[in-house]
Amino acid sequence: MARRFVLHLDLDEFIAAVERLRRPELQGKPIVVGGDGDPSKRGVVSTASYEARAFGIRSAMPLRTAYKRNPDAIFLPVDSRAYLAASSEVMDTLRTFDAEVEVAGWDEAFLAVTTEDPETFAKRIQERVLERTRLWCTIGIGDNRLQAKLASGFGKPRGVFVLTSDRWDESMHGLATTELWGIGSKTAAKLAQLGIRTVGQLAATDEGALAERFGPSTGPWLASLGRGEGSASVHPEGWTAKGRSREHTFQRDLTDPDEVGAEVARTAREVARDLRRDDRLAARVVVKVRFAPFFTSTHGVTFAEPTADADLVAEAAARALERFDLDRPVRLVGVRAEMTPPVVQDGA
Repeated sequence: MARRFVLHLDLDEFIAAVERLRRPELQGKPIVVGGDGDPSKRGVVSTASYEARAFGIRSAMPLRTAYKRNPDAIFLPVDSRAYLAASSEVMDTLRTFDAEVEVAGWDEAFLAVTTEDPETFAKRIQERVLERTRLWCTIGIGDNRLQAKLASGFGKPRGVFVLTSDRWDESMHGLATTELWGIGSKTAAKLAQLGIRTVGQLAATDEGALAERFGPSTGPWLASLGRGEGSASVHPEGWTAKGRSREHTFQRDLTDPDEVGAEVARTAREVARDLRRDDRLAARVVVKVRFAPFFTSTHGVTFAEPTADADLVAEAAARALERFDLDRPVRLVGVRAEMTPPVVQDGA
């Protein structure tokens, strides 16, 4: 009998895979994508191919560290336009199926399907995506978003994995709470203080005890994660960016506050250009400063009225910067515009 399932599609090593399509000679070689592709400069890893991950290279790692772990890796600059174009092809392919499709980012999407055989349906998706885009994906199948998201992680790479409610206990109860989507190391440490270290223990914990420790909303929510419960909604309007951000890492630390201010102003104007290009308005501006050696702090300013005016965005960024104590060398500045929801035209 046909019933509804939620699928989570995750493109395998997406950015590295796109780079291999453009450069077939990179097949089988360790690829690291980040910054402008120069590992001698400051910057972080955006993605690492499976071959590079074998050397312990991971996303968000400094490029210099990645180079130390494998000097023979191929380092490439980030090419956002190429990745967006490849992602659009994949998402257009998903929309050829009888399913609700919610784009969740460049390399992932949720689908809601009604079928008797979700595994066969998922394999058909894999085949069509590969045929049309030459990109491999992994698909997780669940009764809700949580289960589907976790299932795709278990299915990596190029697999199809089912994690529905009837399989939850046997698949999840023996695993650490950090395996749950939504629980990080800090929350896991707090749970461990209560003697809760596994998903099964979390599922069996009284919600009242969790509410006392984590609050009346978060406590019961954590318990529901342990039981594998979650939203089954899929929103076909898809993923919409909630902000636009730019950041710059300096090859030498900045020690002059005026120089830091100039860089923040320049970065703010770049963000304003991005807003105008997307026909969006900013409701708030947040400035990020990373001090040497690696301490990061943020401060934000909210606009009286949303805007995309470059002068106003730069002025707000300058006001946010005033809240920092610029008494240490600065290695990175960033500016993020938190955007208002896009305006939807009638009949669009």
